[in-house]
Amino acid sequence: MDNRSILDTILNNTVKEEAAILDSQIILDNLFSGLRAKEREVLNMRFGLSKDAKVTLEAIGSLYNLTRERIRQIENSAISKIKKHDEFDKYTSNLRDVINNLLEEHGGIIERSYLIDNLSYLSMLANSEQRINNEVLKNHYSFILAKLLADEFDYVKENGQYNDLWKLKFSTLDHLQELLEFIIRKLEELKSVLRTEEIINLVTASEVYKKHAERLRVSNNFDISPLVRSQYFAENTEAINKHKALYSLLRLSKHLRQNKFGHWGIKDWPEITPKTINHKIYLVVKNYGKPMHFREITDKINAISFDHKQANAATVHNELILDDKYILIGRGIYALQEWGYENGTVSDVVVKVLKEAGKPLTKEEIIDGVFKKRLVKKATINLALMSKDRFRKENGKYQLVPSN
Repeated sequence: MDNRSILDTILNNTVKEEAAILDSQIILDNLFSGLRAKEREVLNMRFGLSKDAKVTLEAIGSLYNLTRERIRQIENSAISKIKKHDEFDKYTSNLRDVINNLLEEHGGIIERSYLIDNLSYLSMLANSEQRINNEVLKNHYSFILAKLLADEFDYVKENGQYNDLWKLKFSTLDHLQELLEFIIRKLEELKSVLRTEEIINLVTASEVYKKHAERLRVSNNFDISPLVRSQYFAENTEAINKHKALYSLLRLSKHLRQNKFGHWGIKDWPEITPKTINHKIYLVVKNYGKPMHFREITDKINAISFDHKQANAATVHNELILDDKYILIGRGIYALQEWGYENGTVSDVVVKVLKEAGKPLTKEEIIDGVFKKRLVKKATINLALMSKDRFRKENGKYQLVPSN
């Protein structure tokens, strides 16, 4: 069976018997059958194969009253036995082929965690009655890749340029490095975050992409839409599926990161990795794109969980009060100054609306103009217009009283 037909089997969910061969639990149960009980227990604990928490060599050693080094020897011996299992190829060949296929679909190189996500997703498709904890499932594939199939693919540990990654044998990173440098340079020039689709468009229109287009062309058999969905933003999955290699490259980069709202930028930018409560407030208000009550902003920050720190409503309110980029437009409701909202009394805002118009306005036109700058009741605007020191009404329209 070739790589594509194996992948099709899983994606189409048609041949359960063959798809089940890729089930990590079945693979491990069969390959562990020749191990002693202690060897199985050590591997299960060490790599989190039955529970998501992994146990250290020292902790396992304490449990068996053995040294750390002795546990390591048991671990290495057990892995060696598995790889010599008479039916090792039978139980790993299909999985190996699918991994190879996934790598090819992503231009030959995939970030380690993203490859594990792909395999876990495929496993769920292959076995709709999967009852294994998702973290345990990921541990299964991490173990199989790192300890059983490591000779089949190249593993590159994280460095100054890339996160941990797996790649096809003999594939190179030179063209990816050139593309990454181009993306980083463009982001720094723009000084702006971009969505995945915008980066793809920017790259594919460049000369550097045309230079390496052949190496970036993929078969596009595998729909990764479910793997890139988020509850906070929508991705253009059609563009990502068409350019999996570029998406994979973005995920590989040590310098780039996608924020909680789907924008890519330099990892240390506040809009990408917000470090202060003020950064988080700005990100939430900007990306929800509407005026928000300070308590709603607090709730959103905590729901999104930028980090492990919980936001406090009083602290959020204090930041909103003290920073000029936030404008109070209603009772406890704030907007961004960059949206055109104004500080000052309602009467001050009416003056601003009339000055910007440069001509007399009807009451309805003034109300519409004020609403674009402040969130107030119509009655409050009507009350402001009654100030004869500032406004006068002629022929059904209001204008400013000339200053002396």
